[in-house]
Amino acid sequence: MNAFRLSTAIVILFTAGFAGHIMAEEAEVAVPLEKLPKAVTAAVKKAFSKATLVSALQKKEDGETLYEVTVKENGKRIEITLEEDGEIEEIEKEIDLKDLPKAVTDALKAKFPQATLKSAEAEYDVDDGKQELESYEVKLVTADQKKVEAKVKPDGTIVSTEDDGEDKKSP
Repeated sequence: MNAFRLSTAIVILFTAGFAGHIMAEEAEVAVPLEKLPKAVTAAVKKAFSKATLVSALQKKEDGETLYEVTVKENGKRIEITLEEDGEIEEIEKEIDLKDLPKAVTDALKAKFPQATLKSAEAEYDVDDGKQELESYEVKLVTADQKKVEAKVKPDGTIVSTEDDGEDKKSP
């Protein structure tokens, strides 16, 4: 019986430790702009010379330290994800709803009839300094007042939807 209790305790501790590690990997911590690594600040200012730095977060992803810097340019929010050395990994740009491609709006209308689109971002992967549009992230309110966030490829393929904290991958 004591061996069973010991085994159970070990499993519980291991599970709690593993869950703690996962949570630590995903935790985002606010970083004062003046405390950002110089390479990060320099890369953001070079890529968005007319933008105003607003805020920054630090996070761990796959054991790597990343920074998410938010800037404002021409009244629009832009989030830049960078490595410590200043290499830009991803850019999310706030866009006007009227600038969404027809394929995206048609797909959303088909999946969420009578929904009201609220906001949109264009998401770019960056490789060797070149931006490639990956998807659009659209926030909407359905006819039954559910808040939904949909990730849609430029061709109208819905990649995922998230409502009330649930993430659903589309087939």
